[in-house]
Amino acid sequence: MSKQVKLIGIGDNGQGSLLPLYKKWIDESEVLVGGERILAFFPDFQGEKIVIKGSLPELIQKLQKEERSVVILASGDPLFYGIGGYVAKKLEGVAFYPALSSIQLAFARMGESWHDAYITSVHGRSIKGLAQRIDGKEKVALLTDETNSPSAIAAYLLSFGMTEYRAFVAENLEGDDERVGWYDLDQLVGASFSPLNVIVLKRQTAGPAWPLGIEDDQFAQRKPDKGLITKKEVRVLSISQLGLRSDSVVWDIGTCTGSVAIEAARIAREGAVFAIEKNEDDLRNCLENSAKFRVDLTAVHGRAPKGLEDFADPDAIFIGGSGGEMQELLEICAARLKPNGRIVLNAATIETLYEADKTFTKVGFTTQISLVQVSRSKPILHMKRFDALNPIYIITAQRKQDDDEGGSGDE
Repeated sequence: MSKQVKLIGIGDNGQGSLLPLYKKWIDESEVLVGGERILAFFPDFQGEKIVIKGSLPELIQKLQKEERSVVILASGDPLFYGIGGYVAKKLEGVAFYPALSSIQLAFARMGESWHDAYITSVHGRSIKGLAQRIDGKEKVALLTDETNSPSAIAAYLLSFGMTEYRAFVAENLEGDDERVGWYDLDQLVGASFSPLNVIVLKRQTAGPAWPLGIEDDQFAQRKPDKGLITKKEVRVLSISQLGLRSDSVVWDIGTCTGSVAIEAARIAREGAVFAIEKNEDDLRNCLENSAKFRVDLTAVHGRAPKGLEDFADPDAIFIGGSGGEMQELLEICAARLKPNGRIVLNAATIETLYEADKTFTKVGFTTQISLVQVSRSKPILHMKRFDALNPIYIITAQRKQDDDEGGSGDE
């Protein structure tokens, strides 16, 4: 590649969105690259047209060998959820000339600022996990596609009870058939829109908020066996030991009501939470609770360690219960855990504590163990007394570090 590649952003009004200098560069180029819809804006182009379709690596390989002058066209700002990021990594010396992004234009049509908006994309991506990512945000801008349409997004949000939002849908921005408007979420369900659209969600009223340490009775639990839940005090301490980041991938094994998984997901909002539960009634409660607390986790019915093979490799693992296969389970968890990850296990018996500690040592992990004994006040006549909860051992395990890892840095 001997000549510099220019990557130029273009709007839905085609050549009308381009500066005269950009038009000149396009006319003078020998190769014009872009999507089929964008290339149709230039019916009189005299050089070779290359349609972006299929494999981007193949296109990049071709452009790396290209000796002629090349212009690549992309919608809006190519470096904003566009092809620009990929091109910048794979081609040297590319010059970027962005147009207005669809998000900028949508907020302009709304007449509102957008510097304080949370912006994300479900264009060509799974909608999974969107609920916890946007919950509580004042403004949310979403890039959409034909699958994750305004109708599908509205139905998704309503399934998590997120009725405090209204939606501004902007279609075909700067095109001849541009259309914009405000909608309640229930108005969007079943409605049709142009595939070229963006959505801005704006919160109209305050939604529910839950601090870390949700009260136990807020979770749906199996009846009459109420109490099959990691109690609040133990839950908070266990989650603190997981060392979660905003983008952590978390496993919750033996999730039961899903209390740990749900609170973990509300911390790791940009990550993902995978839960497994052997009891179908408990799993149903977990899914009910996840919808209530606006957490879009992956919860499956199974008896670990079977079922874990489909989960993404974790940064943190919580084990609240096992089906008796402790050694096999911990060996698999240790093998799948990412570097610097943690496993936190709750044990109610000294036998489980002993077996877990022995197995962690066998697989090369160090352990730190806390015995948690909690009592809660309870009224009795005009006085208070304390009821003790079952003592719980919290075992935090990490892979042993070699002596030369993480040293002092002295030379």
